[in-house]
Amino acid sequence: MNAPVPNPAALPSARDKLLFTPGPLTTSFSVKQAMLHDAGSWHWEFNDMVASIRQRLLSLAGLSREQGWEAILLQGSGTFGVEAVFQSCIPTHGKVAVLTNGAYGERMILMLQHARIPHVVLRTTEDTPNDPKALDQLLASDSTITHVAAIHCETTTGVLNPIEQLGQITRRHGRTYIVDAMSSFGAYPIDFEASAIDFLISSANKCIEGVPGFSFVLCRRARLFATEGWARSLSLDLLGQLKGFEKNGQFRYTPPTHSILAFQQALDELDLEGGIAGRAVRYRRNHQTLLAGMQTLGFKSYLPPNVQSYIITSFIFPADPKFTFDAFYRRVSSKGHILYPGKISQADTFRIGNIGRLFEPDMRAVVHAIGETIEELGIQLRS
Repeated sequence: MNAPVPNPAALPSARDKLLFTPGPLTTSFSVKQAMLHDAGSWHWEFNDMVASIRQRLLSLAGLSREQGWEAILLQGSGTFGVEAVFQSCIPTHGKVAVLTNGAYGERMILMLQHARIPHVVLRTTEDTPNDPKALDQLLASDSTITHVAAIHCETTTGVLNPIEQLGQITRRHGRTYIVDAMSSFGAYPIDFEASAIDFLISSANKCIEGVPGFSFVLCRRARLFATEGWARSLSLDLLGQLKGFEKNGQFRYTPPTHSILAFQQALDELDLEGGIAGRAVRYRRNHQTLLAGMQTLGFKSYLPPNVQSYIITSFIFPADPKFTFDAFYRRVSSKGHILYPGKISQADTFRIGNIGRLFEPDMRAVVHAIGETIEELGIQLRS
Protein backbone atom coordinates (compact mmCIF):
# COMPACT_ATOMS: atom_id res chain seq x y z
CA MET A 1 0.00 0.00 0.00
CA ASN A 2 1.40 3.39 -0.98
CA ALA A 3 1.93 5.98 1.74
CA PRO A 4 -0.34 9.04 1.50
CA VAL A 5 1.17 12.03 -0.25
CA PRO A 6 1.54 14.89 2.27
CA ASN A 7 0.02 18.27 1.63
CA PRO A 8 2.96 20.56 0.68
CA ALA A 9 1.36 23.48 2.57
CA ALA A 10 1.52 21.44 5.78
CA LEU A 11 5.24 20.68 5.50
CA PRO A 12 7.72 22.74 7.56
CA SER A 13 9.47 25.40 5.53
CA ALA A 14 13.24 25.37 5.19
CA ARG A 15 13.15 29.07 5.89
CA ASP A 16 11.10 31.10 8.35
CA LYS A 17 8.84 33.82 7.04
CA LEU A 18 10.66 37.13 6.89
CA LEU A 19 9.67 39.69 9.53
CA PHE A 20 9.26 43.21 8.19
CA THR A 21 8.68 44.58 11.68
CA PRO A 22 10.52 46.84 14.15
CA GLY A 23 11.33 43.83 16.37
CA PRO A 24 11.34 41.07 17.21
CA LEU A 25 12.84 40.71 13.79
CA THR A 26 14.42 38.27 11.37
CA THR A 27 17.72 37.00 12.76
CA SER A 28 20.62 35.20 11.11
CA PHE A 29 20.92 31.44 11.26
CA SER A 30 24.10 31.78 13.31
CA VAL A 31 22.32 33.94 15.92
CA LYS A 32 19.64 31.26 16.23
CA GLN A 33 22.31 28.57 16.35
CA ALA A 34 24.06 30.31 19.25
CA MET A 35 21.06 29.49 21.43
CA LEU A 36 21.47 25.71 20.97
CA HIS A 37 23.47 25.54 24.17
CA ASP A 38 22.76 25.76 27.87
CA ALA A 39 24.60 28.19 30.11
CA GLY A 40 24.99 28.16 33.88
CA SER A 41 23.83 31.48 35.24
CA TRP A 42 26.35 31.32 38.08
CA HIS A 43 29.20 29.89 36.03
CA TRP A 44 32.23 32.09 35.44
CA GLU A 45 32.13 31.57 31.66
CA PHE A 46 28.63 33.00 31.43
CA ASN A 47 29.47 35.86 33.80
CA ASP A 48 32.53 36.68 31.68
CA MET A 49 30.26 36.83 28.63
CA VAL A 50 27.90 39.25 30.41
CA ALA A 51 30.85 41.44 31.39
CA SER A 52 32.12 41.36 27.80
CA ILE A 53 28.72 42.36 26.41
CA ARG A 54 28.47 45.27 28.84
CA GLN A 55 31.90 46.49 27.72
CA ARG A 56 31.10 46.00 24.04
CA LEU A 57 27.90 48.03 24.35
CA LEU A 58 29.85 50.94 25.82
CA SER A 59 32.43 50.70 23.04
CA LEU A 60 29.69 50.54 20.41
CA ALA A 61 28.27 53.78 21.81
CA GLY A 62 31.70 55.44 21.85
CA LEU A 63 31.70 55.47 25.67
CA SER A 64 33.87 54.05 28.44
CA ARG A 65 33.86 53.50 32.18
CA GLU A 66 36.88 55.76 32.40
CA GLN A 67 34.60 58.54 31.13
CA GLY A 68 32.04 57.69 33.81
CA TRP A 69 29.58 55.52 31.86
CA GLU A 70 27.92 52.20 32.67
CA ALA A 71 26.02 49.58 30.68
CA ILE A 72 23.38 47.67 32.63
CA LEU A 73 21.47 44.67 31.30
CA LEU A 74 17.96 44.06 32.59
CA GLN A 75 15.67 41.06 32.08
CA GLY A 76 12.56 41.82 30.03
CA SER A 77 11.65 43.78 26.93
CA GLY A 78 12.55 47.35 26.12
CA THR A 79 9.46 48.50 27.97
CA PHE A 80 10.94 46.99 31.15
CA GLY A 81 14.11 49.01 30.60
CA VAL A 82 12.24 52.30 30.17
CA GLU A 83 10.08 51.60 33.19
CA ALA A 84 13.16 50.66 35.23
CA VAL A 85 14.64 54.12 34.58
CA PHE A 86 11.40 55.81 35.65
CA GLN A 87 10.91 53.53 38.67
CA SER A 88 14.52 53.89 39.80
CA CYS A 89 15.82 57.28 38.78
CA ILE A 90 13.08 59.80 39.55
CA PRO A 91 13.06 61.13 43.13
CA THR A 92 9.88 61.49 45.16
CA HIS A 93 9.88 65.22 44.42
CA GLY A 94 10.69 64.66 40.73
CA LYS A 95 8.63 65.61 37.69
CA VAL A 96 9.08 64.38 34.12
CA ALA A 97 8.44 66.26 30.87
CA VAL A 98 7.49 63.68 28.22
CA LEU A 99 7.76 64.52 24.53
CA THR A 100 5.39 62.32 22.56
CA ASN A 101 4.24 61.93 18.98
CA GLY A 102 3.16 58.31 18.98
CA ALA A 103 2.20 55.18 20.89
CA TYR A 104 5.52 54.71 22.66
CA GLY A 105 5.55 58.22 24.07
CA GLU A 106 2.02 57.56 25.27
CA ARG A 107 3.28 54.35 26.90
CA MET A 108 5.82 56.43 28.84
CA ILE A 109 2.93 58.50 30.16
CA LEU A 110 1.13 55.33 31.31
CA MET A 111 4.28 54.19 33.13
CA LEU A 112 4.49 57.49 34.99
CA GLN A 113 0.79 57.37 35.84
CA HIS A 114 1.13 53.86 37.29
CA ALA A 115 4.18 54.90 39.31
CA ARG A 116 2.33 58.06 40.46
CA ILE A 117 5.20 60.20 39.24
CA PRO A 118 4.23 63.82 38.42
CA HIS A 119 4.66 64.63 34.75
CA VAL A 120 3.76 67.06 32.02
CA VAL A 121 3.25 66.20 28.35
CA LEU A 122 4.41 67.96 25.18
CA ARG A 123 2.54 66.42 22.24
CA THR A 124 3.07 66.92 18.56
CA THR A 125 1.05 65.19 15.85
CA GLU A 126 2.17 61.77 14.70
CA ASP A 127 3.74 63.14 11.52
CA THR A 128 5.60 65.93 13.32
CA PRO A 129 8.88 65.63 15.27
CA ASN A 130 9.14 66.81 18.87
CA ASP A 131 9.39 70.59 19.18
CA PRO A 132 12.65 71.86 20.77
CA LYS A 133 11.29 75.41 21.14
CA ALA A 134 8.27 74.17 23.07
CA LEU A 135 10.58 72.22 25.39
CA ASP A 136 12.76 75.29 25.93
CA GLN A 137 9.73 77.37 26.86
CA LEU A 138 8.37 74.67 29.17
CA LEU A 139 11.61 74.22 31.10
CA ALA A 140 12.01 77.97 31.41
CA SER A 141 8.53 78.30 32.87
CA ASP A 142 8.44 75.25 35.17
CA SER A 143 11.32 74.86 37.61
CA THR A 144 9.73 71.75 39.19
CA ILE A 145 10.58 69.62 36.13
CA THR A 146 13.61 67.46 36.95
CA HIS A 147 13.73 65.09 33.97
CA VAL A 148 12.99 65.13 30.24
CA ALA A 149 12.07 61.95 28.35
CA ALA A 150 12.03 61.55 24.56
CA ILE A 151 11.99 58.81 21.93
CA HIS A 152 14.55 58.83 19.15
CA CYS A 153 12.68 56.83 16.50
CA GLU A 154 8.94 56.64 17.19
CA THR A 155 8.01 53.41 15.43
CA THR A 156 4.32 54.28 15.46
CA THR A 157 5.13 56.01 12.18
CA GLY A 158 8.91 55.83 11.75
CA VAL A 159 9.38 59.52 12.53
CA LEU A 160 12.85 60.54 13.74
CA ASN A 161 12.94 63.00 16.63
CA PRO A 162 15.70 65.62 17.15
CA ILE A 163 17.26 64.14 20.28
CA GLU A 164 20.44 66.20 20.02
CA GLN A 165 18.60 69.52 20.01
CA LEU A 166 16.32 68.36 22.81
CA GLY A 167 19.30 67.24 24.86
CA GLN A 168 21.17 70.50 24.48
CA ILE A 169 18.12 72.39 25.71
CA THR A 170 17.70 69.97 28.61
CA ARG A 171 21.34 70.40 29.62
CA ARG A 172 21.17 74.19 29.38
CA HIS A 173 18.29 74.11 31.87
CA GLY A 174 20.14 71.69 34.17
CA ARG A 175 17.72 68.76 33.93
CA THR A 176 18.31 65.02 33.48
CA TYR A 177 17.75 63.61 29.99
CA ILE A 178 16.27 60.15 29.26
CA VAL A 179 16.21 58.79 25.70
CA ASP A 180 14.34 55.75 24.45
CA ALA A 181 16.54 54.62 21.54
CA MET A 182 14.85 51.24 21.25
CA SER A 183 14.60 51.18 17.47
CA SER A 184 17.59 53.37 16.60
CA PHE A 185 20.57 52.26 18.69
CA GLY A 186 22.79 50.16 16.46
CA ALA A 187 21.42 51.73 13.27
CA TYR A 188 21.91 55.47 13.82
CA PRO A 189 25.11 57.00 15.20
CA ILE A 190 24.31 58.78 18.48
CA ASP A 191 26.69 61.33 19.97
CA PHE A 192 25.99 60.95 23.69
CA GLU A 193 27.93 64.04 24.73
CA ALA A 194 26.54 66.33 22.03
CA SER A 195 23.06 65.06 22.87
CA ALA A 196 23.66 65.46 26.64
CA ILE A 197 22.15 62.03 27.27
CA ASP A 198 22.10 60.79 30.86
CA PHE A 199 20.13 57.56 30.38
CA LEU A 200 19.61 55.74 27.07
CA ILE A 201 17.54 52.57 26.78
CA SER A 202 17.52 50.00 24.01
CA SER A 203 16.81 46.31 23.54
CA ALA A 204 18.47 43.09 22.41
CA ASN A 205 15.98 42.36 19.63
CA LYS A 206 16.23 45.53 17.59
CA CYS A 207 19.03 46.89 15.41
CA ILE A 208 21.75 44.73 16.97
CA GLU A 209 19.67 41.82 15.62
CA GLY A 210 19.55 39.63 18.69
CA VAL A 211 16.48 37.91 20.12
CA PRO A 212 14.03 39.09 22.82
CA GLY A 213 14.90 38.61 26.46
CA PHE A 214 16.59 41.70 27.83
CA SER A 215 16.94 45.44 27.52
CA PHE A 216 19.96 47.55 28.39
CA VAL A 217 20.58 51.00 29.79
CA LEU A 218 23.63 53.13 29.04
CA CYS A 219 23.97 55.81 31.68
CA ARG A 220 26.25 58.20 33.47
CA ARG A 221 27.52 56.47 36.58
CA ALA A 222 27.32 59.60 38.73
CA ARG A 223 23.69 60.20 37.71
CA LEU A 224 22.79 56.61 38.57
CA PHE A 225 24.53 56.56 41.97
CA ALA A 226 22.75 59.80 42.86
CA THR A 227 19.50 57.76 42.79
CA GLU A 228 20.39 55.69 45.86
CA GLY A 229 17.20 54.94 47.80
CA TRP A 230 14.81 56.20 45.11
CA ALA A 231 13.75 52.87 43.59
CA ARG A 232 10.01 52.16 43.73
CA SER A 233 10.48 48.57 42.54
CA LEU A 234 12.65 45.63 43.61
CA SER A 235 13.13 43.87 40.27
CA LEU A 236 13.31 47.11 38.26
CA ASP A 237 15.91 48.71 40.56
CA LEU A 238 18.56 49.82 38.07
CA LEU A 239 21.17 50.76 40.66
CA GLY A 240 20.54 47.46 42.45
CA GLN A 241 21.16 45.63 39.18
CA LEU A 242 24.46 47.43 38.66
CA LYS A 243 25.56 46.68 42.21
CA GLY A 244 24.76 43.02 41.59
CA PHE A 245 27.03 42.96 38.54
CA GLU A 246 29.78 44.72 40.46
CA LYS A 247 29.47 42.36 43.43
CA ASN A 248 29.75 39.02 41.65
CA GLY A 249 29.21 39.57 37.91
CA GLN A 250 25.73 38.10 38.07
CA PHE A 251 22.19 39.20 37.35
CA ARG A 252 20.31 39.56 40.63
CA TYR A 253 17.56 37.24 39.37
CA THR A 254 17.36 34.52 36.71
CA PRO A 255 19.13 35.82 33.60
CA PRO A 256 17.95 35.31 30.00
CA THR A 257 20.83 32.96 29.27
CA HIS A 258 19.94 31.97 25.71
CA SER A 259 19.23 35.58 24.72
CA ILE A 260 22.67 36.51 26.04
CA LEU A 261 24.31 33.78 23.95
CA ALA A 262 22.47 35.02 20.86
CA PHE A 263 23.39 38.63 21.57
CA GLN A 264 27.10 37.86 21.79
CA GLN A 265 26.88 36.35 18.30
CA ALA A 266 24.80 39.29 17.06
CA LEU A 267 27.47 41.71 18.27
CA ASP A 268 30.11 39.72 16.40
CA GLU A 269 28.04 40.00 13.22
CA LEU A 270 27.55 43.72 13.75
CA ASP A 271 31.33 44.12 13.95
CA LEU A 272 31.76 42.13 10.72
CA GLU A 273 29.28 44.42 8.97
CA GLY A 274 31.30 47.49 9.88
CA GLY A 275 29.59 48.47 13.11
CA ILE A 276 26.81 51.02 13.27
CA ALA A 277 27.98 52.82 10.13
CA GLY A 278 27.99 49.63 8.08
CA ARG A 279 24.58 48.54 9.31
CA ALA A 280 23.16 51.99 8.63
CA VAL A 281 24.20 51.66 4.98
CA ARG A 282 22.26 48.40 4.59
CA TYR A 283 19.17 49.65 6.39
CA ARG A 284 19.15 52.87 4.38
CA ARG A 285 19.36 50.91 1.13
CA ASN A 286 16.58 48.63 2.35
CA HIS A 287 14.39 51.65 2.98
CA GLN A 288 15.18 53.25 -0.36
CA THR A 289 14.45 50.01 -2.21
CA LEU A 290 11.20 49.49 -0.34
CA LEU A 291 9.96 53.04 -0.80
CA ALA A 292 10.74 53.11 -4.51
CA GLY A 293 9.00 49.79 -5.04
CA MET A 294 5.89 50.69 -3.05
CA GLN A 295 5.56 54.03 -4.82
CA THR A 296 5.81 52.26 -8.16
CA LEU A 297 2.88 50.06 -7.10
CA GLY A 298 0.92 53.20 -6.18
CA PHE A 299 1.19 53.19 -2.36
CA LYS A 300 1.76 56.45 -0.48
CA SER A 301 3.93 56.75 2.61
CA TYR A 302 2.46 58.55 5.60
CA LEU A 303 5.47 60.69 6.55
CA PRO A 304 7.21 63.39 4.52
CA PRO A 305 10.78 62.38 3.54
CA ASN A 306 12.49 64.98 5.75
CA VAL A 307 11.27 63.33 9.00
CA GLN A 308 11.19 59.69 7.85
CA SER A 309 13.68 57.30 9.44
CA TYR A 310 15.07 54.27 7.64
CA ILE A 311 13.86 51.97 10.44
CA ILE A 312 10.20 51.47 9.54
CA THR A 313 7.80 53.08 7.06
CA SER A 314 4.05 53.62 7.39
CA PHE A 315 1.94 53.29 4.25
CA ILE A 316 -1.60 54.63 3.86
CA PHE A 317 -4.38 52.14 3.12
CA PRO A 318 -5.60 52.15 -0.49
CA ALA A 319 -8.83 54.11 -0.96
CA ASP A 320 -10.45 51.14 -2.73
CA PRO A 321 -13.25 49.83 -0.42
CA LYS A 322 -12.27 46.27 -1.37
CA PHE A 323 -9.08 46.67 0.68
CA THR A 324 -9.13 45.19 4.18
CA PHE A 325 -5.91 44.90 6.12
CA ASP A 326 -6.68 41.42 7.47
CA ALA A 327 -7.16 39.86 4.01
CA PHE A 328 -4.17 41.77 2.64
CA TYR A 329 -1.95 40.79 5.59
CA ARG A 330 -2.87 37.10 5.40
CA ARG A 331 -2.20 36.90 1.66
CA VAL A 332 1.19 38.57 1.97
CA SER A 333 2.01 36.30 4.92
CA SER A 334 1.14 33.22 2.84
CA LYS A 335 3.85 34.36 0.42
CA GLY A 336 6.45 34.34 3.22
CA HIS A 337 6.44 37.96 4.37
CA ILE A 338 5.06 39.26 7.68
CA LEU A 339 4.06 42.93 7.77
CA TYR A 340 3.12 45.08 10.77
CA PRO A 341 -0.24 46.69 11.56
CA GLY A 342 -0.52 50.46 11.87
CA LYS A 343 -0.81 52.31 15.19
CA ILE A 344 -1.55 55.81 13.95
CA SER A 345 -4.66 57.35 15.46
CA GLN A 346 -5.28 59.86 12.64
CA ALA A 347 -4.93 57.60 9.59
CA ASP A 348 -5.37 53.99 8.45
CA THR A 349 -1.90 52.63 7.82
CA PHE A 350 0.23 49.52 7.86
CA ARG A 351 3.96 49.41 8.45
CA ILE A 352 6.94 47.72 6.82
CA GLY A 353 10.23 47.50 8.71
CA ASN A 354 13.66 47.65 7.10
CA ILE A 355 15.69 46.29 10.01
CA GLY A 356 16.79 42.81 11.00
CA ARG A 357 18.57 40.30 8.77
CA LEU A 358 17.03 41.76 5.62
CA PHE A 359 18.71 42.86 2.41
CA GLU A 360 17.75 44.66 -0.79
CA PRO A 361 16.55 41.44 -2.52
CA ASP A 362 14.24 40.84 0.47
CA MET A 363 12.77 44.32 0.07
CA ARG A 364 12.17 43.70 -3.63
CA ALA A 365 10.60 40.35 -2.76
CA VAL A 366 8.12 41.84 -0.29
CA VAL A 367 7.16 44.55 -2.79
CA HIS A 368 6.59 41.81 -5.39
CA ALA A 369 4.45 39.83 -2.92
CA ILE A 370 2.40 42.95 -2.14
CA GLY A 371 1.94 43.65 -5.85
CA GLU A 372 0.74 40.10 -6.44
CA THR A 373 -1.64 40.35 -3.50
CA ILE A 374 -3.16 43.61 -4.68
CA GLU A 375 -3.71 42.08 -8.11
CA GLU A 376 -5.25 38.91 -6.66
CA LEU A 377 -7.65 40.93 -4.51
CA GLY A 378 -8.57 43.20 -7.41
CA ILE A 379 -7.64 46.36 -5.52
CA GLN A 380 -7.12 49.59 -7.42
CA LEU A 381 -4.32 51.83 -6.13
CA ARG A 382 -4.70 54.71 -8.55
CA SER A 383 -7.85 56.71 -9.28
